[in-house]
Amino acid sequence: MSMTPEQAAWYAETFEKLVANVGQAVLGKSHVVRLALTCMLTEGHLLLEDAPGTGKTSLARAIASTVQGTHNRIQFTPDLLPSDVTGVTIYDQSTHRFEFHKGPIFSSIVLADEINRASPKTQSALLEVMEEARVTVDGVTHDAPRPFMVIATQNPIEQAGTYRLPEAQLDRFLMKTSIGYPDHASTVQILAGASERDRSGHLPALITTSAVADMIRLATTTHVDGAVLEYVSRLAEETRTAPETRLGVSVRGSLALVRTAKVWAAVHGRHYVLPDDVKELVGPVWTHRLMLDPEAEFAGTTSDGVLARILGDVAAPQERRTVA
Repeated sequence: MSMTPEQAAWYAETFEKLVANVGQAVLGKSHVVRLALTCMLTEGHLLLEDAPGTGKTSLARAIASTVQGTHNRIQFTPDLLPSDVTGVTIYDQSTHRFEFHKGPIFSSIVLADEINRASPKTQSALLEVMEEARVTVDGVTHDAPRPFMVIATQNPIEQAGTYRLPEAQLDRFLMKTSIGYPDHASTVQILAGASERDRSGHLPALITTSAVADMIRLATTTHVDGAVLEYVSRLAEETRTAPETRLGVSVRGSLALVRTAKVWAAVHGRHYVLPDDVKELVGPVWTHRLMLDPEAEFAGTTSDGVLARILGDVAAPQERRTVA
C-alpha cells in the first residue's frame, strides 16, 4: 500500500521537528542535518570528509539524543583491531561459558572518527554490519539496533599514515558530504555560548527508536513512477560510459538513489517522487561512487563536475510511465 497524502504531511511535520532539534546543536547547517537524518531514515550510512573541529561529533550526538538512541565514538588508529569495533568473546570462569562482550558498533549512532587511519583489516570489520546491520563473531550472529547509522569521517588535508578506503567500502556509504565552517552569524552565536562545551548533551528526545523504525517503513511506500526509475537508470548508464570515469555507479548505487529519493519526497510532504528529488540527491549519493580516469583527474575533472554534465545531458521525464 502506498503512502497517503495525510501520512506524507505528518512525515514532513515530524521531520522538521527533528531537524530543528538537531539544529540547536549544529548551528547554521540545516541542509547537512537534513541529509544526515534522511540518511538515517533510509537506513544508510554517512561519510563526512571535513577538517577537524567542524562539529562532526556534535552532529552524531545530537541525532542520537533526538531519537532516544545510544551513541558511541570510535577513534580509528593504525593499532585498532577488528574486535575493538565489533566486540569479543570471553570465557567466564564463574559460569564456565563463553560470553560475547559487544563492541562500540552496537549503538544507534556510531561515529567512526578518521576511519582511513585504521588498517584495511579493521576497516573491513565494518563491512558486514554496515550492509546487513549484524555482526558475526565465532559463528554467532548479533543484530545491531534499529535505527543504526555509521557516521564516518575523513580528514581531506592530512594524508600521511592513512589507508585509502577501497571502492567496495565507499559503496557501502549511502551519502558523502561535508559540514564545513558555519556562517558569520552562526559563528558569533557559537562563540556567545562558549561556556557550554556540549550543546547536544541537553537536547530533548523528540521521538523513540521504535517510532523511527515506523518512519523508515513508511518511507518505503512512497510512490516512484516508472519514468523516474528509467531516469535513474539512464543517469547511472551515463556514468559508466562517460570518458572521464573508469568506474561508474553500480546497481547498488542506483538502488540507493531511489531509496533516498523516497525519503526525500516524504520529508517534503509528498507521497510520490519527482525528478527534482533525484537531481538534488545525485551529488551526495553518487559523488563518492565514481572512479575518475587518472588523466581526467589530473586535468582538474571532479566527480561533481561529471555528474553536473550528465544531469545537463540527460533529459528529465515530463510524463508518467508504468513499468511492467
